[in-house]
Amino acid sequence: MSIAKGIRDSIEKSSWIRKMFEEGAKMKAQFGAENVFDFSLGNPDLEPPEEFFSTLQTMLRERKPGSHGYMPNAGFLSVREAIAGKVSREHGVMVRPEGIIMTCGAAGGMNTVLKTILNPGDEVIVLKPYFVEYGFYIGNHGGKMVLVDTAADFSINVGNIKQAINEKTRAVIINSPNNPTGKIYSRQEISDLTEMLRATGQTIFLISDEPYREIVYDNAEVPSILAFYNESIVITSYSKSLSLPGERIGYLVLHPSCKDFDLVMAGMILSNRILGYVNAPALMQRVVAELLNVTVDVGIYKKKRDIFIEGLSSAGYDFITPEGAFYLFCKAPTDDDVAFVRHLQKFNVLAVPGVGFGGPGYFRLAYCVPESTIRKSIPKFKEALESYDTKA
Repeated sequence: MSIAKGIRDSIEKSSWIRKMFEEGAKMKAQFGAENVFDFSLGNPDLEPPEEFFSTLQTMLRERKPGSHGYMPNAGFLSVREAIAGKVSREHGVMVRPEGIIMTCGAAGGMNTVLKTILNPGDEVIVLKPYFVEYGFYIGNHGGKMVLVDTAADFSINVGNIKQAINEKTRAVIINSPNNPTGKIYSRQEISDLTEMLRATGQTIFLISDEPYREIVYDNAEVPSILAFYNESIVITSYSKSLSLPGERIGYLVLHPSCKDFDLVMAGMILSNRILGYVNAPALMQRVVAELLNVTVDVGIYKKKRDIFIEGLSSAGYDFITPEGAFYLFCKAPTDDDVAFVRHLQKFNVLAVPGVGFGGPGYFRLAYCVPESTIRKSIPKFKEALESYDTKA
């Protein structure tokens, strides 16, 4: 065999998102991009804010020695100081720069954390529906993903998590605002979850994956896990808040009162290095440190959400209105979500089956697309639903 069995297996069950994205490329070539309604990929369609470009130009004109050289693997100290101040203000916990690691996006941060905390066979609890890459990240480091159902409205079911915990449980991953549902876990949910984790008497890390923290609607609050639980790690990126997914820049935060803080931080800094990241991109570190209070215009995403939910609701679709992120997780008219997604393709609509997120019977729509795409797609969604034979 020319490649590792694990990679071969992963190729076979690789992301539905990419499959649909590739299918979309073929359809656009056949029918014209303007006639294909592609909601498959969560690739922000908003350009970065103007402040990003002006800051980047300023940085590029500088000739400061060492600006593009090696640095501490955790990142520039001045950048981590700036980030620590932001996190302390937003999360209500005094965070030290020594508890920050600048990472190659949230994915780099997640792998750095899991590399540090997992022994072979350790288990990580993940709530369904979930971001599809978590299973691969956990498997990268010898762990086992344990999937747990959320409630009917996608809120946290603490009882289900408690039942899944055993002596091998090392961490719980939450993602809020959630991909694919747009759900934000409430303060009460976080309080109940962390109270249960403390009661186990085990050291179980709570990892919060938060790349959509800034993308929230209707004055919604994203509660901080740092305010509730000492064994907590927050991971985030600027991929969505500044529309910089290709720049691979983010950071992770370890709670300052975490047990064995120094050892855990030393392990994560080492992992960041030996995984091959070495350090987060130097230029992007310095840029984002100057943009602490800058985000894309979230109002644009809210308008798209509102247009979409009004149109899909009038067309007969059932869903829970997303509180954040830029996804709709719609109920399919059949338990076979893959079949309905294939049916949507007949109308040049591209969605992602919910089964790929551990949510069979649903499909995900990413509305980070032009407003015109959303508006023009609504009649197609209506035709698709009206023509679908649930008995076929």
